[in-house]
Formats: sequence, structure tokens, C-alpha cells
Amino acid sequence: MAVTLAEVAAHAGVSPATVSRVLNGGYPVAGGTRTRVEQAVEELGYVANGPARALAAATSDLVGVLVHDVADSFFGILAGSLQSALAPAGPGESRRLAVVCNTEGAPEAELAYLTLLEGQRAGGVVLTGGAVEEPGHTAALSARVTRMAAAGAPVVLCGRPPLPVPPALPVATVMFDDRGGAFRLAEHLLSLGHRRIAYIAGPPGLSTTRERLGGHREALARHDRALPEACEPLTVHAGFERSAGYDATRELLRRGAPFTAVAAANDSVATGVAAALREAGLRIPEDVSVAGFDDLPVCVDTAPALTTVRVPLREAGILAAQLVTGRKPLPPGGITTLPTELVVRGSTAPPPS
Repeated sequence: MAVTLAEVAAHAGVSPATVSRVLNGGYPVAGGTRTRVEQAVEELGYVANGPARALAAATSDLVGVLVHDVADSFFGILAGSLQSALAPAGPGESRRLAVVCNTEGAPEAELAYLTLLEGQRAGGVVLTGGAVEEPGHTAALSARVTRMAAAGAPVVLCGRPPLPVPPALPVATVMFDDRGGAFRLAEHLLSLGHRRIAYIAGPPGLSTTRERLGGHREALARHDRALPEACEPLTVHAGFERSAGYDATRELLRRGAPFTAVAAANDSVATGVAAALREAGLRIPEDVSVAGFDDLPVCVDTAPALTTVRVPLREAGILAAQLVTGRKPLPPGGITTLPTELVVRGSTAPPPS
């Protein structure tokens, strides 16, 4: 049979109310008493009844983390650092249970998981990755987030733009400077002398795609107002996975329009780009320069190492954990923008003469 709270209290020589205070955290309990209770819990193998605790309180210790694809290193790094940062920050804080929900980028899955988390009285939710920019979905998502936050569950939007929610609610936004990073990457290629720059963008209708493609085009226009138009035939929308980069590059080669550089939506896409170019007998960077985005661990192991834009994923995960647990107050306006950084490696060089 399951060990009861009363049995733990008897074993530790304290009242059940004291055991409850220790388990729930946030209550002043003398150090020696806390130690006795924790030892009793360990020795008896007591497991708290999560649903019952959630019913007794407004929310539970569960934190929902929504990702597009947990197998993608971008989301794996982000979710991993977030989960590590959810560990108790001090002796008076209880441990949080992170539940990772894989949406595959589907708007309906995003809403369905939020409904399930709301039913479980989640103590907080972190939504990661680019947002689907469709008015109906944005309205439905805003309503769901507003309801959860109003019930006492902080919500953090990580790597996506803010939602139209009442300003007094505990809703925070952690954004990446995707536009600035793409601008600096395009400037780097332009400074090397590239003018025929192919761009493999992410799926249309996604905030990340819009920001990165916008920064790329802005850099081209600043250098030469005609360049974005000249490079338009060299722009292909694709997914964020390696196979999408491979297929998109084959499509570029099939079109026959010359190019001396390829900027990819992310690093996974860039590895597919490199594979397709090599298959076509082209050398990197001697014939075609290749660049990615995110600075995933794979970048330093490609041959040559990949020029890319570093996105501070670990820092974002830690900040999201601090915001969703209330350890860190909401920033002014509720929005924090984390900087991105250009990382130049061997996969980019001046175009062939």
C-alpha cells in the first residue's frame, strides 16, 4: 500500500501539517525539522499525490514545454537547458516536473496540448519555436494563453513574437534577434564579393521564416536596391530538416540560374545543401560558399566547418525557466530580445573569379 502523509509525519515526529509545508516548499520550516521530514520521505518511499495536490491548489508543479520537434537539436538544447534550470533553486522550493509536448509544428496540436495542460492545472507553460502567423490561430492561441495566465499559470513564449494579451497577466516573451543575425550573415557574404546568393528559407507563414528572410533581403537591398529582386529566383521555401535542404538545392541546380553562395534557414538545412552540392561535383567553399543559422554542435564537425549565426539556446532555456517559475520578474513590457552572433568558419570564402 502507498505510504500516507500521516505515516511520514509519525516517522519524523512532526505534525502532518509540517510535512505538507516541507513538501510544498515556500513555507518557513526549521532546518533540523526539514531534514527529518526529508529523511522520513526517503526512508518510507513516500510519493506525493500530484492530482490531489493540484486540486487543492490553483496549479500543480507541472510545467508544459511545447516544441516543434524534440529530435531537432535546436529544440533539444532549448528544452534540455530549460528542464535543468527548473531544478529547485533553494531549500524552500519544490521540484518542477517538465512535460515536453511534441507538436510537429501543427497549430491544432499546439492548441490541443494547451487544453490538456490546462486540464492538468499546469503550473506554467513554455511555448518554443516559430509561431504560425495565421489570424485565426493567433486569436485562438491568445485566448488560451490569456485564460491559463489569468488562472495563475505563467506563460513564456520563447523564440516567437508576443501575443495580444492583457498586460497585467504573467505572460513573458523571449525573442531571438533572427532578423539582425540574418542581416549580418548576408553582409558577410556580400563583403566577400558574392552577389548571386541563393537563399533556402523556412516554411512560409512562420514567424522565424519571416524574420530571417527579412533580414537577408534588407542586407541585399542596402548594398544594392536591385539585389533582392535579382536574387528572388534563387529563393526557395522548404522545411527545417536536412532532407529539405538537399531537395531545395537540387531544385536550385535544376533551374540552372548561377549562384556562388547559399544561405540556409538553419544548420540542418545547410548540411543537406552541402550534400547536394558535393553530389553535383561542386566544392565548398571553392565553388560555392554555404552558411547556416543557429550554431548547433554539428557545425564544427562538418567539412569544412560551417559559417553560421549563433542563437543563444541554452541562455534562452535558463531564462524561460526563471520566468515561468517566477524566480525572475517580468521584464518591462514583458519582452526580452536575446542577441545573435555571426560565427565565421571555413565554409564561406570569396566567390571564384
